[in-house]
Amino acid sequence: MTQCRLCGSAALASVVDLGATPPCESFLAADQLDRPEPAYPLHLRVCTDCWLAQIPPLITPEETFSEYAYFSSFSTSWVEHARTFVADAVQRLGLGPEEKAAFVVEVASNDGYLLKHMVDRGIRCLGIEPSVNVGAAARDAGVPTLTEFLDPATGSAVRAEHGPADLVVANNVYAHIPDVVGFTQGLRALVADDGWVSIEVQHLLTLIEKNQYDTIYHEHFQYYTVASAARALASGGLALVDVELLPTHGGSIRLWARPTEVAGEPSIGVSPARAEPRAWGRVADVLAREKAAGLQELSGYTEFSARVAKVRRDLLKFLIEAAERGETVVGYGAPGKGNTLLNHCGIRPDLLAYTVDRNPYKHGRFTPGTRIPILPPEQIAADRPDYVLVLPWNLRAELVEQLSFVHDWGGRLVFPIPELSIVEVKR
Repeated sequence: MTQCRLCGSAALASVVDLGATPPCESFLAADQLDRPEPAYPLHLRVCTDCWLAQIPPLITPEETFSEYAYFSSFSTSWVEHARTFVADAVQRLGLGPEEKAAFVVEVASNDGYLLKHMVDRGIRCLGIEPSVNVGAAARDAGVPTLTEFLDPATGSAVRAEHGPADLVVANNVYAHIPDVVGFTQGLRALVADDGWVSIEVQHLLTLIEKNQYDTIYHEHFQYYTVASAARALASGGLALVDVELLPTHGGSIRLWARPTEVAGEPSIGVSPARAEPRAWGRVADVLAREKAAGLQELSGYTEFSARVAKVRRDLLKFLIEAAERGETVVGYGAPGKGNTLLNHCGIRPDLLAYTVDRNPYKHGRFTPGTRIPILPPEQIAADRPDYVLVLPWNLRAELVEQLSFVHDWGGRLVFPIPELSIVEVKR
């Protein structure tokens, strides 16, 4: 990668090099285990002109998302997060089938986990989801869904057929597109001239501060601060008017944007959260935090690689010592982020016998690169292992409760990030 995909600058500096790994969602069937498996460099760099952190676009979205292994509805906390968002957005923006015949579009709508709440309220909506299999699941659940990738042409076509959207939602997709300018133009094509765009994406500030390097993988092409996100939005004709800090995915930002023509000056921006003129105060506060953390200069990035190396050493030391004591360690979850961690650490079935996942699509498959079997969750209670390594560490509160039954035989939970933590759970 020789140029920044947002501003075109050649001033790219290394943040962390994680070696080469397979695409994180390319789970293997049993008959694929003796076949070659492609791996691609995973090297995060930051543009020192616009400060967008990014990896090279070595795989295409079509390779990842035409058939996808991730179904949002299997995360209880994520479904609840979506329900709460819908309730708040309906109230804040005055959406509804009566007060205002609203139209809501979600981009990367997955299996309808969010829009089903709009359907339940009688609000006209449409999902735009590129993955054939999860889009079919959404339609089966009664959520109208178009199987397409978003670009300016798709956005214009949807607008022409369905009308402009009062609200466009794009949760956990803004990092997944290599053509950030074209995607943003697609959002602008969808949204009404007086409408709103809500985007949730992981915050680079918490990724750096909390060693969340496993969220770096090939389907995430870029990683945003509020400063770089505002510049990305502007590239497509949208202006940032508010930001919220969220706990999801270890620390995310919710960006509220409007078409540039109606966004107003910073001094009169209005928060959809409270309908009072303090939105730009929140934007300024987060920008100040990012600047204080050094994320607009190289000093904020220089220590990250060393802290990543310590996470790897600590986890490997724990697994090796457990194996030497004859103790059993299994995994919980098979998220994309877990495959970055497993591959970077070089963990194989001799150190992690298997992992489990609630998603039946993954059962009987193997993790990419590391070839660790994925089994149904019931296997943990059957085998009673000494330790359960929790790979979706961002769901810590939810999973400590779900896995409390390991206390019955003295089992313990292990969280690898932000630092190695061994937890004794209680019923």
